[in-house]
Amino acid sequence: MENTQSEFGTPKPENKKVVSGIFAILLGYLGVHKFYLGYTKEGIIQILLTCLCGVGALIGLIEGIIYLTKSDEEFYQMYQVGRKPWF
Repeated sequence: MENTQSEFGTPKPENKKVVSGIFAILLGYLGVHKFYLGYTKEGIIQILLTCLCGVGALIGLIEGIIYLTKSDEEFYQMYQVGRKPWF
């Protein structure tokens, strides 16, 4: 079982890296990974891109690979704290 508390007793924030990466690769064309990270507007844009020209699936695949290759801390700081919505 994973320890959710740091060395000093403060709770560690939830890192959504692996789940977001898998969602992006498998369901990226639907923008599921965007909704999971809390980017509702970007998730809707991703769905529209898929419906209009099909490029949403390619974006999802690329983002999934990027998510999974970042370190846990780098992913957390960039996408959960910094709220970087694209790539």
